[in-house]
Amino acid sequence: MRKINFTKMVASGNDFVVIKGIKSRAYAPLAKKMCDRKFGIGADGLLVLENSKTADIRMRIFNADGSEAEMCGNGARCVSLYSGRKNVSLETRAGIILSEVAQDNVRIRLTEPKDIKLDIPIKVNNRNIKVSFINTGVPHAVIFVQGLDKIDVDGIGRSIRYHRKFAPRGTNVDFVEILDRGSLKIRTYERGVESETLACGTGTVASALVFASKSKSINKVKVHTAGKEILTVYFKQVKNKFSDVWLEGRAKIVYQGEYYV
Repeated sequence: MRKINFTKMVASGNDFVVIKGIKSRAYAPLAKKMCDRKFGIGADGLLVLENSKTADIRMRIFNADGSEAEMCGNGARCVSLYSGRKNVSLETRAGIILSEVAQDNVRIRLTEPKDIKLDIPIKVNNRNIKVSFINTGVPHAVIFVQGLDKIDVDGIGRSIRYHRKFAPRGTNVDFVEILDRGSLKIRTYERGVESETLACGTGTVASALVFASKSKSINKVKVHTAGKEILTVYFKQVKNKFSDVWLEGRAKIVYQGEYYV
């Protein structure tokens, strides 16, 4: 048996297992085992911390299915808190993420979003719908709906996640209901977890920016997550180009322990 020290963390209902890099580097199967909610620790993803030549920490993100993601917003907020620093830079596959930590409140500055496409017509389950697309470090399809609580997030989300329009990488899927001019409510189907999660940091940002593209003249959006927490997205906008994008919310350490392989 081999012992791995871990920290369980959560941000807005997104939960993670955090470990320091290990020699074997067999992270994909390890993520599947550690994230299993019946036979493991249970989490949406595994965050692996390694040394970096370009930032304070290199953060690798492995989803519960073992796939490696480019970026994770709530994961980055957890690692920032874990670092014990007030300011920390994180190297990710999507680029360098900067963060500011004040007790349990963590703000991260994401890489600039790209590939924004509004109101793409697609056919899902024999229905014609329009979705918007944006990459906020990872790909997201955003759909505005009414009656969000009644939406079949797993069923419809899975169909869009694997839709040929977003092949071969697939996409995360965010269902969004507008509450007022400056706030939204969101439910997200996460690629790699392959089901709805209680929150998604990059999805929160994606939804806020698509909303801003349609609304104009706003630079802050509050987003109510399924985990009952409110995340705030700040940004600068010139036409449909965004910069200086920040995500803010709470994060916490739940417990620490030893996992045996």
